[in-house]
Amino acid sequence: MSTLAVPRPATSNLRWIVCALLFFATTINYVDRQVLSLLAKTLETSIGWNNIQYSNITTAFAIAYGVGLLGAGRLLDKFGTRLGFSVAVTLWSLAAMSHAAATTAFTFGIARALLGLGEASNFPACIKTVAEWFPKKERALATGVFNSGANLGATAAILAVPFLTAHWGWQGSFVATGALGFVWLAFWLLVYRKPENHPGISASELRLIQSDPPDKASTYPWARLLPLRQTWAFSVAKFMTDGIWWFYMFWLPKYLQETFHLTLDQLILPTLVCYNAASVGSVGGGWLSSTLIDRGWPVNRSRKAAMLFCALAVAPVLYAPFSHSMWLVVGLVSVALAAHQGWSANLFTTASDMFPRAAVGSVVGIGGTAGAIGGALVQQFAGFSLTLTHSYFLMFMLAGSCYLIALAIFQLLTPKLAPAELD
Repeated sequence: MSTLAVPRPATSNLRWIVCALLFFATTINYVDRQVLSLLAKTLETSIGWNNIQYSNITTAFAIAYGVGLLGAGRLLDKFGTRLGFSVAVTLWSLAAMSHAAATTAFTFGIARALLGLGEASNFPACIKTVAEWFPKKERALATGVFNSGANLGATAAILAVPFLTAHWGWQGSFVATGALGFVWLAFWLLVYRKPENHPGISASELRLIQSDPPDKASTYPWARLLPLRQTWAFSVAKFMTDGIWWFYMFWLPKYLQETFHLTLDQLILPTLVCYNAASVGSVGGGWLSSTLIDRGWPVNRSRKAAMLFCALAVAPVLYAPFSHSMWLVVGLVSVALAAHQGWSANLFTTASDMFPRAAVGSVVGIGGTAGAIGGALVQQFAGFSLTLTHSYFLMFMLAGSCYLIALAIFQLLTPKLAPAELD
């Protein structure tokens, strides 16, 4: 029930304004994350690092991201998303700007680790906010919407970094993009409140948001979450697939430049195609399962049908290393990126399907940590496999096969997507 005494508006759609804030936070998160990968070849020349050193830099991000996730979900559950998200955005924005002061592979690794530590809170905060502001039937769509910000962030970075680098050098690219977080922070502090405390929400929208049964506890310790098969199902799926996404984020621009001999300016169009396709997949994957639920399908069947569709759509990328056509490769990677984002939107939503709102932040943090560990292993594997084989063959074999295996394990661990027995 509402705790406000002030009159409410007759109608509102405030939850979608909140979703828009999450979308732009995720966009900025990926702008800051993507600058390095776009400048990898430039910095390889100016700083002087090799594939293994570059993989160590990206691994530093992954490890710090995983460590940050261990604490992020717990702190968000304890202190709330308004304060927790504000602190995280401030930290990662300062860290993004600090890349401009780096002069060696080691100092880039330090800046990257600080960025990972701050950025770790983004997805736990977004998933928790969706659980607070949306009824269960709308959560996959809302997750797909904010998750598509990752693709817009990558796209924005592709368009901005060559321009910023040409006019202000690579240092200017890091400073300008890092400063975006402080603009978002002002809007977040101005707009965000919990639904029951927000003066701009209508009674009908509040009833819709609160239409699911209320939680029976305000917080859940990890000791109760870690033994649950639902936690393991979510975490194993994240472990097996998050690293594939990070491979595309950190290595795709470098792969296209090395394989097809592209300049930084020539890189813009093919990477734009890839990351914009990912945007369609993110919203489409969330839309698919939400539509199936609206048509009367059970939640379990709807989520897993959407995840199976996405896992099958990834498989054609296995052909990428055999192709000599850049645009065929771009098409295969585009479909794989779109399918990953559709997969991710539904996988994230299963956390709020299986766990009460008060546990969602912690569960997403645990799963995200597992994903970061997988990401760190993939980064190291990429660096060493490229050094030894001078080929991306093994990486594409891994990228095309992980999703079906992950879905099979997810199904074994939680065949009915049953709510976790916490109460």
